[in-house]
Amino acid sequence: MTIFVLQPFAIGGWLALIPVIKETIGLSKGQLAFALIGMPIALIPSLQIAGRVLSGFGPRRVLWTFFPLQAVAAILPVLSTSGPTLFLSLVLLGAVTGFNEVAMNVYAGRLEKRAGVMIMNRCHGFWAAGLMGGSAVAVFSEGLTPVQVMLLLAAVSGAGGVLAATRMPRLGIDETGAAPPRRRFTEVPRALLFVAVFMFLVTLTEGVLADWSAVYLAERLGDPTTTAGIAVTVFSGFMAGGRFLGDYLKRKLGGVALARLTTGSAIVGILLVVLPLPVWMVLPGFAAAGFGISAAYPLGVSAIAALDDEYESANIAIMATVALGGFLVGPPLIGFVSEALSLRAAFVTLIPGLITAFLLTKWLDPRRVG
Repeated sequence: MTIFVLQPFAIGGWLALIPVIKETIGLSKGQLAFALIGMPIALIPSLQIAGRVLSGFGPRRVLWTFFPLQAVAAILPVLSTSGPTLFLSLVLLGAVTGFNEVAMNVYAGRLEKRAGVMIMNRCHGFWAAGLMGGSAVAVFSEGLTPVQVMLLLAAVSGAGGVLAATRMPRLGIDETGAAPPRRRFTEVPRALLFVAVFMFLVTLTEGVLADWSAVYLAERLGDPTTTAGIAVTVFSGFMAGGRFLGDYLKRKLGGVALARLTTGSAIVGILLVVLPLPVWMVLPGFAAAGFGISAAYPLGVSAIAALDDEYESANIAIMATVALGGFLVGPPLIGFVSEALSLRAAFVTLIPGLITAFLLTKWLDPRRVG
């Protein structure tokens, strides 16, 4: 749980500071969107490499190696002086983040199967709490510069992550081993593909709201200061709350029903954000959307981890690649759309994807669909 809190801690601070950095550097929405592409460009291939590295080194070793690297990389975006330097700094951040993402999800998936516990939603609840905590520190740290804020968050994340990773117990003698043979595309389970598409569509919304909610609120308020970062705090706070309730709701409702409940909430939340309502309705909209995307990632990880043991790391790496691809590709795409139209119009384009995701929820229980 500590690992899941600390991994996004500094990233949450960066997300809350995006409007400030945008104004400081003097970027347009399109230029910011281009810079944000840096993370997915590096993260997507790093996830695939991480899946094979984990087979030889195990998740614990990967975590205590890459946590300090991610902490250092998280400071670089606020040191940027132009769009190109921001792009390069996010490339470096994406390259190291992928290893931690795969490692901690593989460990949690193995723990669920081998200890017979249901913890994935709680793990990702702590992840959302870490994102919320980092953004809250950035919003409420009066008197500190963005660089000082990120130095503080990175120090806590890096040092705490290494300490927690070294104390994680082994999950059996099969923690490491030779990588399984490569599969042809036709050998990949059909359920994996549909769950990955579901997660892509939901995490695309998550990424857009994480990166652009503060910018959107700043536009509605006419205020580019860190006050608008409260949108990230509300969004990630309700995402955390949904995930902490997730394991209980999954036991009561089942995974498919929970996915439908939360995805429906995300649709309602986006509607509250984009409809011509009073500005105070924006924060309840972000709250409903935060709860709405809360269950997708943990439900998907649990479903994929349960498919088989031999390709566990590879399956999770594929799923994480697609899901985090949505998380990171969505923000720059929305930026380009908002440059051509408006940010409100760009948010509207999220709704068809969420409706499609709602229709794909049945694949979260592969036994029901073959």
